[in-house]
Amino acid sequence: MSASKDSPYSNLYRPSVSRKWFKLACVVLVTVVLLYLFTRANFEYRPEWQDTTSPVEEAYSEPSHILEEIPEQSTVVEEDPLSPLAVLNGPPTTSFRDNLRPDVKYISSWPDAGWTNDVMTYANLVYLGLITERVPIIPMFYPSHIGYDRPPIAFGDVFDVVRMRKLIGKPILEWRDVKDPTSEALDTLGCWNVWESVQTSIAKPRHSNALAHLKLDISYTKTPDWIKTFSQWPHDPHTTFWTLARFAFPEGRDSNLVAPLPSPNNQVSLPPDEQLLCFDYLYYVCVNQPYEWDMDYSPVWRFVARYMYWAPPLQSLADQYVRRTIGISDSDPIPSYITIHVRRADFAGACEIDFKVPLEDCFAKTSAYARRVQEVKTEILEKKGIAVEHVIMTSDERDESWWKEIEEQGWLKVDHSRTEELYGDWYPVLIDAVIQSSGLGFVGTDRSTMSVLARRRVEDWHGGISRMVKWGTPNADDH
Repeated sequence: MSASKDSPYSNLYRPSVSRKWFKLACVVLVTVVLLYLFTRANFEYRPEWQDTTSPVEEAYSEPSHILEEIPEQSTVVEEDPLSPLAVLNGPPTTSFRDNLRPDVKYISSWPDAGWTNDVMTYANLVYLGLITERVPIIPMFYPSHIGYDRPPIAFGDVFDVVRMRKLIGKPILEWRDVKDPTSEALDTLGCWNVWESVQTSIAKPRHSNALAHLKLDISYTKTPDWIKTFSQWPHDPHTTFWTLARFAFPEGRDSNLVAPLPSPNNQVSLPPDEQLLCFDYLYYVCVNQPYEWDMDYSPVWRFVARYMYWAPPLQSLADQYVRRTIGISDSDPIPSYITIHVRRADFAGACEIDFKVPLEDCFAKTSAYARRVQEVKTEILEKKGIAVEHVIMTSDERDESWWKEIEEQGWLKVDHSRTEELYGDWYPVLIDAVIQSSGLGFVGTDRSTMSVLARRRVEDWHGGISRMVKWGTPNADDH
């Protein structure tokens, strides 16, 4: 018998109003979830390995299409873990210490050589920061090679620091990120004196004019003599990275403390700072052997300097000079070329003191460079199928008769007649360095650090071909 509408069992056979609403709610919920998953799948962020944007484009382009998708009321900001603000309290401060975060440790050092040697010094600084897990703070370049009366230039005006941080994967700071460059506050700081321990002719820390510009008053503590790598070689001033690394940690620091020298301005004696580890000079530091930048295994090149690409405005300016030198319009693509770097002027002293031979027998002849240029051309043609026509000469030589020999070879000279007037005193050497690094081939001068770095850049950045010309005796390059 069927149940009547008044029967207590009637709801077993007839859906109630509440169950209808429950089913409808379930359908709506499922629909919302499916729509959310579909939207997420279509707009989900691509991981870095899928991103086709180049590092330079990513660093300098504004993600306007992403900003449009974020509601105006959203306050979610994802902090870049490599940016200065991720490892500092904020923008540059009057005194550097006010900007150091208590949970971060830092490392720094100072320049005191020719520009290319200072580039190597700063790469050494970053490498030491990597192995001691400290954030490097890089000073400006100080113009020892063009005269100390000229203004310095910031590291980030020469090298692309944003790209460098991204490729190395670690925060890297400039001193202008930490301390306001216009500040007149004189900060005291305790640092380690390496220079006095690795050479015997100067009994004081290595001087740096950059300290006056940074308004730093340094109290130095001498490192022990055992840091010198080859104690039996009085003329070799090298130490090693891991020797210096021990001073970054409490046991190594505390067990080697001696009375510090008073600072030159305020006459304050301070032990080496534990939060901001600093050394007077880091050019003569190696991993395995002295001058290992010459070696293809060079750790500092492989892990730091190869990622020190030129700042985009500097690269663009040098490209303009290449086009003018070759004789093409500013809109034309730059053809493959070979650069030569002949270092002569400041090597004259080595000819007289080290080799004890007259200059005409000491410096390599133009014919030696011509032979190496031809070897580079041949190898490029064999390996890459490219016939290189253009050869650009860069040199510090001022002898017009020598430049006439270069012209007779058909090699091109960069016109720097107005470079200083238009761009400043730094730019002749900077533009030459960029040009040297941007070709498909390179022929350099043995024992020149500028040639060493140009060779590394051409080989690693462009898969290029290089040769180094030896000098010092009449037949030094006959091999």
